[in-house]
This record gives sequence, C-alpha cells and structure tokens, in this order.
Amino acid sequence: MRVYLGAFGDPGHAFPMLALGEALVARGHAVALQTWRRWAPHATAAGMTFAAAPEYQVFPTRERPLKPYEAAVRAARETVPSVEAFAPDLAVADILTPAPALAAELCGVPVATLVPHVHPWSAPGFPPYALGARLPRTPLGRRAWRRFEPLVEKGLAQGRDEYNGCRARLGLPPLPGLHTGLSRRLTLVATLPQLEYPRDWAPWLRVTGPLLWEPPEGERVARPPGDGPVVLIAPSTAQDPAHALLRASLAGLAGAPVRVIATFNGRDPGPVDVPANAVLVPWLSYARTMPGCDLVVTHGGHGTLVRALACGCPVVVCPAGGDMAENAARVDWAGLGVRLPRRLLGARTLRLAVERALGDARMRRRARDVAAWVAQHDGADAAIRELEQLRP
Repeated sequence: MRVYLGAFGDPGHAFPMLALGEALVARGHAVALQTWRRWAPHATAAGMTFAAAPEYQVFPTRERPLKPYEAAVRAARETVPSVEAFAPDLAVADILTPAPALAAELCGVPVATLVPHVHPWSAPGFPPYALGARLPRTPLGRRAWRRFEPLVEKGLAQGRDEYNGCRARLGLPPLPGLHTGLSRRLTLVATLPQLEYPRDWAPWLRVTGPLLWEPPEGERVARPPGDGPVVLIAPSTAQDPAHALLRASLAGLAGAPVRVIATFNGRDPGPVDVPANAVLVPWLSYARTMPGCDLVVTHGGHGTLVRALACGCPVVVCPAGGDMAENAARVDWAGLGVRLPRRLLGARTLRLAVERALGDARMRRRARDVAAWVAQHDGADAAIRELEQLRP
C-alpha cells in the first residue's frame, strides 16, 4: 500500500503516528508523513517520505479573529499537492488534524482516523469526556449523568456545523451525525482496552492497543544504589511550568525507603533540592528505564501512562491539563494506580499516594497483567491489519 499519514506535531499525537509509520514501512508499505518539521529526521530515518505540515496560527485572538476551521481550510488546500504527488491508496489522519483528512478527501482518497488516547465519545450514562469523573457504579448515577447529555450534544452539534461550514468552503458535502472528526470508514483507537469503559462498539471503531514510540537518543538511567522500590518521576513535557509535581515528589520521597529516578524533560526547573535517594536528569528513555521501575509518578499524558502500564508499573497520576483528568479517572476505575488531584498535590500527599500504590498487591498484579497483554498484542500490528482490509 501507499499510505499518507497526518498528525498534529505535539508529541502526544506525533509519536503514535511515527510508531504507525515505522511499522508500515517495516511491513513493506510506502509511507508519507505530514507533521511538524521537528520530526522530519525521525520520519526520513525510518524510511518515510516527509511532508512539512503548515505551521501557523490556528486559534483566534483579539488581534486576529479567525472563522471556525479557517486554518484547516487553508492547510487543506496547501496539503492537496503533497497528497497528489504521493498518490496514496489511503490516508490516516490524527483526530486533531483535519487538514490531511480534508485534503485526502478532496483527492478521492479513503480516510481513516487515529485516536491516540481513550475513545472520546461518551456512551449514554457516561460522564462527559475529559471531565475526570469515574464511570458511575449505580443506575442512579447513570441517570444523573444523562441529565448532562443534551448540553454535551448541543456542543457537539455546534462543532459539527462549524466543521461542515469548513467542508462547504472546500466544496465538500456536509457530514451527518456528531463527532465528525471520526472516520466512519475506520477509526483506530490506540489505547489499552483495560482503560476503556464497557460499551457497545460501532463496527467502524477498533481498539488496537497503544502505538508506542520515543526519540531514539534517550538513555537508560541506572537505579540509585540501595534495595528499595524504584519510583520514576515522569512529568509532562508541556504542562506544569512551575514543576510542582517534580518538586513535590523529590521533597515528599526524601528519606523514604524508595529509590527515585526523576527527569524534567528538558525544561529547566531551576534550583531543585535532590535528596540522597534520588537522581535527577534532563532526559531519559522511558522504554529503557521503566522496565526497571516499580512505580511511575506522572501527570497522566496518555503516552507516558500506557508506556508505564506496558512495562508492568502501576502509576500515581496527578493530572495537569488536557485529557489527563480523564486518564486519571480511567486508571482509578481500572485499579491500575492512584489518582491524586492537582489541588491536593503536596510533598506529604504525594508520599502517601506512592505508599498506597506500592503497598497494593492487587494494583501491582493488574499492572503486570496489562504488561502481559501488551506483550501478546502489538498495537501497530493490529492497526496495520485493519488498514490493509480498508485498502480499495
């Protein structure tokens, strides 16, 4: 096949698409990837054709108001020549990246969607996505959440109308229904099924398992000396500019019977007190370091979360923004970790959360079960099988 991939350049969206692209090339398919220029060396090193995504203002400001999807319309038009030149059999667009999907449709190319996190479409009786509320346990709880459904559907309908306005400006027909960013041909949900609430799945939705990728230059960090459990502090690469989670972790675990590996992911935190039982590094490889850890403390970005679980590590999740609150709720529901609300974050509460997670044998066992599932179910392989069936 010839497959055109398009993804928003944030690591949480670019990394899963890079994982899919690498696996497609390894299977013998020809791949083009459109994303931000910062990922060009990795795409070309893996044997993909790189196409630079247009990078300009997306959201309106007071100085420059924008029509809904104005940037997507412009980017779609600019992407059409790239799609035509590559002549793909099909395209796969990230859920937050409409331009390559629209451009492929303008070229008559079938489009699939990649969702690089848990499925964002709430079923009846579910709490609204990203709110951070757990699945209700009782019929009364489900009825309570259903009261919010008209409000949620109103917002989704507005989003559909705005997206259809964008399509009209490109000469494309309107789409019915809600969640118009999800392809009804095929939507790949690249998450762990253990994090998905039970629901009836539409035939065009497939939970593949996570698509795991990281830059190859990261290194494995050796454990600090000693015999205690190893706790990895793995903060977000984009959230928490004050490094509150990092500071609370190092302060709270100072003197605890654990060994701490911490990273600030290249975002200099300034002066930080590093206790004797800890090591702090600018960067590290999660793939090489997490298998030697017993617990991961994280903000709950999907990529870091599923990497930890794939390595058999339970987690402490202190959400900071985006979909992190949703991920924390799923972890709590699945019994795979401890949820620590940001408003309660402090040195003492962080230590208590770590002690609870390390002391829960069932939590550790469930994390090991997830790791065993991942070892038997390759997310990229599952996604490719679905795409191969979609080929015209």
